Amino acid sequence: MFHPLPVFVGLRYVRTRREGFFVSFISWVSMLGVCVGVAALITIISVMNGFEGELRGRLVALTAHATLEDEGATADWHSLAERVLRVPGTVGAAPFIDVQALLGRSGSLLPVVLHGIDPAVEPTVASIDQHLLQGRLVDLAPGTRHILIGRVLAWQLGAEVGDTLTVMVPGAQMLTSGGRPLLQTFTVSGVFEVGLKDHDSGLAYVALDDAAALAGDSVRPALRLKFDDVMAAPTRSAAVRAALGGQVTIRDWTQEHAAYFRAIRIEKTMMSLILLLVVAVAAFNIVAALVMVVNEKRSDIAILRTLGLERRGVIQAFLTQGLVIGLVGTLLGVAAGLAVANNVDAIVPALERVFRFHFMDPTVYYITAIPSEVRTGQVVTIGAIAFVMTVLATIYPALRGAATEPAEALRYE
Repeated sequence: MFHPLPVFVGLRYVRTRREGFFVSFISWVSMLGVCVGVAALITIISVMNGFEGELRGRLVALTAHATLEDEGATADWHSLAERVLRVPGTVGAAPFIDVQALLGRSGSLLPVVLHGIDPAVEPTVASIDQHLLQGRLVDLAPGTRHILIGRVLAWQLGAEVGDTLTVMVPGAQMLTSGGRPLLQTFTVSGVFEVGLKDHDSGLAYVALDDAAALAGDSVRPALRLKFDDVMAAPTRSAAVRAALGGQVTIRDWTQEHAAYFRAIRIEKTMMSLILLLVVAVAAFNIVAALVMVVNEKRSDIAILRTLGLERRGVIQAFLTQGLVIGLVGTLLGVAAGLAVANNVDAIVPALERVFRFHFMDPTVYYITAIPSEVRTGQVVTIGAIAFVMTVLATIYPALRGAATEPAEALRYE
């Protein structure tokens, strides 16, 4: 006989037998419920991680890792950039000027942020070239008055490459003395698409000198920074601030776009709680199955007790049955979840071909493929939570089985 005895008894109760088929069926259904819940949770969280990574990549591609402003800096930004690059972990620094303006064409007038950059330095801090049509970044030479606009903005204005746009920059004198706004004409040299509405519909790129001419002498260039690790941007930003001192203002990408990632974090939390309910329902099924096993095996428990099995042994027997159900269900769920999450890029196109529809319609969504990013820590956490829930579900039936009195159970046998 297998030893220890409580483990042997618990494993025997897991097996399907003709006289206890219904109870065993409930046990297998409970195991399947745990498996489905864990697999669904791993898959959904991995897909949401993928969307979060895709969004982060698109944001960082144009906004760099951090922005730095120094109120005491001179108009020459080179000296400030040299000081910043001496800070460990900083691998790039490029100047920029943001100007609030209005773009006009054929009677249409739309608000836009003119982002003045130096095309010779900009690629060191942002992978902007991959998002620009035909790499037109080089056209932003000083004094040429060329402009790069987003795809949505181009559609709204009806503008194409080579068209002329009117740029209007309202000044403070318009409010104080009824002055006229500053007007200049720019030629569209390229159209870019990032895949984010805020960028594609409200952002335009011009040369740094052209932006400075529009902004006036009161505005000085700030710096866009790139670090060796994008996820370490908060730490690297703090190091830059400590190294420079003075009246320095630095904001990393996690602060600039906090609303996006806060929304994703809340959505992931709520989705996790909802899917954990599936595991919770399976855990309640385990409670029901074990309670029925206790009621069915009252005479067996009484005989084992009369033969010398202690209450602790009875508890261990039913804990063994519950732990086997929970452990097998959790492991199968983790395996199934990893299999699906790691092959989303192959599964989704196959389902689209079979059912003849698109999960992410390209006419509606910027991101047309479903990404997936499996994180080991999350998988371990999900598996551990599911297993703990099943363990907790076995406590009450085990205690109830241990409370069985041999004389009472055998009275009418």
